[in-house]
Amino acid sequence: MSEHRKVAIVGSGPAGLTAAVYTARALLEPIVFEGIEAGGQLMLTTDVENYPGFPDGIMGPELMMKFREQAERFGAEFVTADVDRVDFSSTPFGIWVGDKEYTADAVIISTGATARMLGLESEQRLLAHGVSTCATCDGFFFRGKPIGVVGGGDTAVEEALFLTKFATNVTLLHRRDELRASKIMQDRAFANDKIDVRWNVVVDEVLGTDRVEGVNLRDTVTGDVSRLDLDGLFVAIGHDPTTKLFAGQLDLDPEGYIVTASDSTRTSVAGVFAAGDVQDHTFRQAITAAGSGCMAAMEAERWLAEKAHA
Repeated sequence: MSEHRKVAIVGSGPAGLTAAVYTARALLEPIVFEGIEAGGQLMLTTDVENYPGFPDGIMGPELMMKFREQAERFGAEFVTADVDRVDFSSTPFGIWVGDKEYTADAVIISTGATARMLGLESEQRLLAHGVSTCATCDGFFFRGKPIGVVGGGDTAVEEALFLTKFATNVTLLHRRDELRASKIMQDRAFANDKIDVRWNVVVDEVLGTDRVEGVNLRDTVTGDVSRLDLDGLFVAIGHDPTTKLFAGQLDLDPEGYIVTASDSTRTSVAGVFAAGDVQDHTFRQAITAAGSGCMAAMEAERWLAEKAHA
């Protein structure tokens, strides 16, 4: 026997939990599949100082807990498990967790995206202690300090340029002898006297016990290893949207993000909506994700009302 809900939400970061608050307040009795790693990327963040309403800042996990408590207060139900399979070919839509099937009249997807990492033990250990994947989120904490940025594309160069507002200097660490970034971005970086580029290097180890103190760099040509003293390391080598579950079910762009209609969270399947980093590869902020979660909830509510009166 399957369990039926008016709205199912897959994912539990700022987008999913905001959608849960709005749909619950609209008496749509949402069920939220929050996943084993519930709460999204903010669960890996220490201080959040740019989310409105918290002038003294707030810890990322605490902020997500407040989101969740608010949704629960209005009647959202949570399933702490990963969704294994979905079927959007007909309504009601099917969602499976293990052998258990749930059906829903409308679905909101907010499974987010994951920043690509270097795969180092030291990098994981110092994540949120000097290692970051978001300059906009964390650059402010590195005022007057030397910073490194790993990457060579537009994102890495953009992060490096942004970080020059705070850092004494920014070293761009790139594994090749030329950047992949667009020419205009390269020109801006080369013209900025706060940016240095180290060519043909990869990070072998992030140094430090409780906080980042530097990196060991290996030359990809000679194999020589050298130390570079840093107080912060920003990894900017791209993101992977969590959309494997939806391949073949929804239209995805070449990078794997869910395609949504202009100024909307509507996907290629009527009644299925997408919010947050799973469809946004431009802003990737908690507040923009929350805003799109609100949009998805409102669009789902309107869609269900129109369907009921059709």
